[in-house]
Amino acid sequence: MPSSARVLVVEDDPLIRESVAAALERAGLAVRAVADGTGIAALAADFRPDLALLDVMLPGPVDGFGLARLLRRDRDVPVIFLTARDAGADRLAGFSAGADDYVVKPFIVEELVARVRAVLRRLGRVPATLDLGDLVVDEQSAEVVRGGVVLDLTATEYRLLAYLAHERGRILSKTQLLTQVWGYDDYDANLVEVHVSALRRKLEEQGPRILHTVRGFGYVLRPVDREEVA
Repeated sequence: MPSSARVLVVEDDPLIRESVAAALERAGLAVRAVADGTGIAALAADFRPDLALLDVMLPGPVDGFGLARLLRRDRDVPVIFLTARDAGADRLAGFSAGADDYVVKPFIVEELVARVRAVLRRLGRVPATLDLGDLVVDEQSAEVVRGGVVLDLTATEYRLLAYLAHERGRILSKTQLLTQVWGYDDYDANLVEVHVSALRRKLEEQGPRILHTVRGFGYVLRPVDREEVA
């Protein structure tokens, strides 16, 4: 789902910075990723971020809390702090600094993207509807329509489809699905398979196959254009 929402990432670890930026871009967000707060005022004025992901412990004289104050001096930029410090006092300091969320390292990148989207959605910066060819997922009403027909999905099937829809075109492992949909990764090997099969059957009652199994890797949602099913 393309979106004009802009996310500024300030993270000194190159591996984390690059993986987070790539995941946010896959989610349809515009991203500017930098290693520290050098020239942050000019960067913010040029990029005009809708949200900032800030590492708390940054090199240089200004840490993440300081950057948050700088960003909010001229624009009320929502902030999610990234940090390895998870003590209660550290969390309190983060929220006292105006955090909209506080994510402790190590984190699952997909979960971070979901938190970013949640903050942006509250601000009205990302659409509540995913329009995927002949499939429409309304995240506000939790309604799914395919080929003009409302699908009767369980709550778990809806969450599974919504996550696949956000990550459409990307192969997702069972562990990724379990972590994001069920909230844990210690699982019965059949759990994902059972729900994917049920969801696939309901989807295919109204159109061609779009939920595919990639043997040895996982599952992928590949929507079709409306013209392809006309």
